Amino acid sequence: MTADLFDGIRAHRVETARYTANVLERPAADPAAPTTTVVFVHGNVSSSHFYQPTMRALPEGVRALAVDLRGFGDSETKPVDATRGLRDFADDVRAVLDALELDAVHLVGWSMGGGVVMQVALDAPERVLSLTLESPVSPYGFGGTHGTDGIRNDADGAGTGGGAANPDFVARLAAGDTTADAPTSPRTVYRTAYVAKPETQGAWEEAWVASMLTTRTGEDNYPGDLVASDTWPGFAPGTRGVLNTMAPQHLDLSGIVDLDPKPPVLWIRGEKDAIVSDASFFDLNQLGLLGVVPGWPGADVAPAQPMVSQMRAVLESYAATGGSYREVTLPDAGHAPHLDEPEIFGTELAAHIG
Repeated sequence: MTADLFDGIRAHRVETARYTANVLERPAADPAAPTTTVVFVHGNVSSSHFYQPTMRALPEGVRALAVDLRGFGDSETKPVDATRGLRDFADDVRAVLDALELDAVHLVGWSMGGGVVMQVALDAPERVLSLTLESPVSPYGFGGTHGTDGIRNDADGAGTGGGAANPDFVARLAAGDTTADAPTSPRTVYRTAYVAKPETQGAWEEAWVASMLTTRTGEDNYPGDLVASDTWPGFAPGTRGVLNTMAPQHLDLSGIVDLDPKPPVLWIRGEKDAIVSDASFFDLNQLGLLGVVPGWPGADVAPAQPMVSQMRAVLESYAATGGSYREVTLPDAGHAPHLDEPEIFGTELAAHIG
């Protein structure tokens, strides 16, 4: 299922050394003149299409690009090696920059995409003029760690990775389910977890659901594989697929504190974020604490991950070692501030890249 293009947005097939990428573009008003280029990287279970309103609202002198990661949107489906953390995706983004002959750009990453752009900065800081982290995954991955310095709860990352996805949600993605018949339908997940104000999206909701349904499912893509664990809840991350890229044994982005040069960082998030928070409803340990998942062994064994506090601690260290960051918290926004508060998000982004 392919989402529609908005007016003023065009799509390109970009052949890179790594994969065939689908790239959306909102051209600058005068493509022949020197321009600022902003590259948007979407999150998990989504695609570049989610950023179309933001791209259209940028100042006319800005060239806006949005990349579909492998296995999402209209890009080529290729396996994801989770043992590299988010590097398969980050290397794909750099390959697109190479193919388009772009040396250094402003990078915007949403959710998992926030981790992807941090990884790009780690591997090639000279390619990054600025970072905008929208509701980013913690630098220590998704789940399985505690404390602001990301201490792992256990050796095998129990309760994180490919096994943490709801099987019915995965099945509904694979079937192209557009209903709102169940809590696990993609439309319901969008309404309850992606945005805090779904009523403001109007006809755009159809585009966002279509974007979610472009997610390719399976052990090599979303959600990935799993292995058995002796630790609650009985599974641990495998080595393949999307969710395993963010398992604590595969991902650690805290090295951004040592970047040289250090691009300025805008961190923008919603207070009503149900996915990335210090009490995430997508963290199995938090659900165990709430009694939603039975058998939780307690906070001394399986504490919930303080995702926002971990991000803040890393960025404070980033600033203490010569970098700069600005945190913008939107009280009425959820996981997608660019949809819930588009005018504020656009103003903050334009000022950041200005």
